[in-house]
Amino acid sequence: MTIQVSAFRWVPPFAQGHVRDLRVRWALEEAGLPYEASLIGREDQASPEYRAWQPFGQVPAYRDGEVELFESGAIVLYLSRQSPALAPENEAGRARVASWILAALNSIEPQVAQLALTDIFHKGEPWTLARRPQIVEMVEKRLTQLEACLGDKAYLEGVFSAGDLIMASVLRSVPDDILAGFPKLAAYRARCLGRPAFGRALEAQLEPFRKHAPAA
Repeated sequence: MTIQVSAFRWVPPFAQGHVRDLRVRWALEEAGLPYEASLIGREDQASPEYRAWQPFGQVPAYRDGEVELFESGAIVLYLSRQSPALAPENEAGRARVASWILAALNSIEPQVAQLALTDIFHKGEPWTLARRPQIVEMVEKRLTQLEACLGDKAYLEGVFSAGDLIMASVLRSVPDDILAGFPKLAAYRARCLGRPAFGRALEAQLEPFRKHAPAA
């Protein structure tokens, strides 16, 4: 069975290029694994058939004939154990990659996501004026810690892995003016996003959005 990954048929422009099926597409591109995108719309999200695959009606969901998974982090973690392009073949190396995947999702992303709430979803609301500096402080604390871990290495474990894939995906949401204060992380993000596999994954996500864009 060809790998299937669920993805939205269309999303508003601000979300295009940022829906989390991109992370799974990127991992599959790095691993050289062919896949098909199962495109869904709002009408599909609450259907019993889709909820059996993705209990919360979100994307991505994944199936390959042997396993069915949901949540981008879980899917990328699974894929990292299938390909040496995403993790070392020894158990110690795989464990380190798993640690970085979970660190990106649990130690970095929750702080960064709060910035999106204030800057995009609640932009201009009075409460954000007092709250945003506090959020920026928390984000900068985490970035300081992450940059110290990265040091002068090209990637978190020296060579690219699924841990870098998820970490760079999270860092995409850090505003440029904040990341500029962390030059090693800025270069690291650019290095990861400059990989050809990321470019292919991004184009694969964007193509259906162009095709299914609502009539003006």
